[in-house]
Amino acid sequence: MEMHNLLFTAFGPQNWWPAETDLEMMIGAILTQNTSWNNVEKAIQNLKEKDLVSIKGLSDTPAPILAEYIRPAGYYNLKVRRLKNLISLIQDKHDGDLNSLLSLDTETIRKELLSVKGIGLETADSMILYAAGRALFVVDTYTHRILSRHGLIEEEAGYFEVQMLFMDTLPHDVELFKEFHALLVKTGKDFCRRKPLCPDCPLEKVNREAEV
Repeated sequence: MEMHNLLFTAFGPQNWWPAETDLEMMIGAILTQNTSWNNVEKAIQNLKEKDLVSIKGLSDTPAPILAEYIRPAGYYNLKVRRLKNLISLIQDKHDGDLNSLLSLDTETIRKELLSVKGIGLETADSMILYAAGRALFVVDTYTHRILSRHGLIEEEAGYFEVQMLFMDTLPHDVELFKEFHALLVKTGKDFCRRKPLCPDCPLEKVNREAEV
């Protein structure tokens, strides 16, 4: 908990994920791939203004029109296909009921989400943590970079190896996992960049091989 405590003291609560509904969160998880959150917010606002943050709205709206609404998020033609793929899963396997999907056991949710073309482990696990409310730690590029630079993992460590470091070390608490993930993302964006800004980072004085 050393890293978490230092980051929480430095940054305070991040209140992540910013979404009004589980579906909005899942839309955001797809739209945020390879873009900034500011761009995602613009795209989601467009969808809200058209009253399209719904299973029916996303299903009924033709892909070219939907793509224009999410254009601010970038890669909009690709992402609209991924959104449509997710909606198809919910409709085809759960009769359009998102809660039916999110109420499954964690591994089954993950298996179903990973069956959707365009949804990988990070995106699926984000949905499981933030939408389904399950204690499954999300690993992203920032997390991997921070842990690698602090000697907690090898640079070539895979997704599951990094994830298990958190799962084996921390209490399985959903709110803790949400907050810690968000704090690591902020640290990665602000300090642990490709060219790191170590002197000002809250983790600068953390001993190498410290605990997460």
